[in-house]
Amino acid sequence: MTNIINQKIPVILLLTLLVASCASLETETVPVPEDYEQTVNEWKEYRIDRLTEPTGWLRLTDLIWLEEGENRFGSGENMGIRFPEGTIPEYAGVFTLDSGIVHMNVADDVLIENEGEPVDEKMIFDGENRPEFTHEDLIWYVDTRGDQHGIRLYNQDSPEADQFEGFPFYPLDPEWHLKGRFVPAPDGHTITIVNVLGDTIERESPGSVEFRVDGELYSLDAFESASGLFLMFTDQTNRTDTYQAGRYMIIDLPDENGHTIIDFNKAYNPPCAFSKLTTCQLPPPQNRLDLTIPAGEQRPVGWEGREFDE
Repeated sequence: MTNIINQKIPVILLLTLLVASCASLETETVPVPEDYEQTVNEWKEYRIDRLTEPTGWLRLTDLIWLEEGENRFGSGENMGIRFPEGTIPEYAGVFTLDSGIVHMNVADDVLIENEGEPVDEKMIFDGENRPEFTHEDLIWYVDTRGDQHGIRLYNQDSPEADQFEGFPFYPLDPEWHLKGRFVPAPDGHTITIVNVLGDTIERESPGSVEFRVDGELYSLDAFESASGLFLMFTDQTNRTDTYQAGRYMIIDLPDENGHTIIDFNKAYNPPCAFSKLTTCQLPPPQNRLDLTIPAGEQRPVGWEGREFDE
């Protein structure tokens, strides 16, 4: 899914928030700044840039799993790891998977580069590091899911990505720019998370964020991210207008009073909404809101995501 990097919330801040958590939410919406529309538009442009960058989700072409031992690769029909026709010679080399370690041997007269330098033979996954390799429009590196190891392949020759101008979006509505209150969880608190394939993990949660809509109190369990708190949620729009499996948000870390902003105008689609090659985490049951939130990104059109039945 998604590339989330853990960032611990300082202990002092958590202690402050334990006190602040006793305060009630005084208001529902928060006045937006004068440049709010411009700020949201800049966020949309940032999202487009991230999705269409060289290894952005919209340029992901394939994820091909390796077998233990030698895996011949190229564009030929008899290749175990087959790249798109015309993007690389029919035979380009061999990937060798040996007990979780992956090597690559490049065929003669085939130019494959790593950081601008030609590669003949190289360890491409040592259990931790996964360097990127290029051949003309192609970029690839080793991806892992549990005990599986595969080649994640991107293609820069992607007219669909080049022409991408964003997913369908609800009209901007300041009424969904809401005050939130962070409620800390005990240290080490974890939540069971399921992905679209049915796999489960225990993911640490620093706490939840509460907010009010029409006087009713709602809560979303939060997770840590590199840039704030990460929220996964569903609402009633998933039945009609938004991706059935839910949407994501990143919100600011709470201030010294435990307050933050939940801006549903910046709710966005998980990658599995528009790519079958991704494995997204699903909102936990307690994050499934009995609420209609007509704000943020809507269900993608023209992209083949993973089908999901509620």
